[in-house]
Amino acid sequence: VQLQASGGGLVQAGGSLKLSCVASGGAVSRYDLAWFRQVPGKEREFVAGTRKSGGREYYLDSVKGRFTISRDNAKNTVVLQMNSLKSEDTAVYYCAAGLRLILSNIRNPRGYDDWGQGTQVTVSS
Repeated sequence: VQLQASGGGLVQAGGSLKLSCVASGGAVSRYDLAWFRQVPGKEREFVAGTRKSGGREYYLDSVKGRFTISRDNAKNTVVLQMNSLKSEDTAVYYCAAGLRLILSNIRNPRGYDDWGQGTQVTVSS
């Protein structure tokens, strides 16, 4: 599946951004979906994930209560709503899709098959 992320930008600390990732070439209902982020010199970091089977979402501890991941299977989209942004949230954000992801790998970028191109989020303090 091909993924196209959008919605990044420059925002002041305490502000909000909504990232969207539209899929083509496949139905997202078949995939586990996630958002990762990466800053220069560091490994890609899991931010939030949602299983194709539904149920609970998974979050990086530092974003719990501030970020919300949701999927819209009808629109073939996964969204990351980010509130109360902090300067440490500055990164390039990537959406990812996994077709045969096992739960223990949900936070491991190697568990995902397809990636979007990334969208820059910059939070000014």
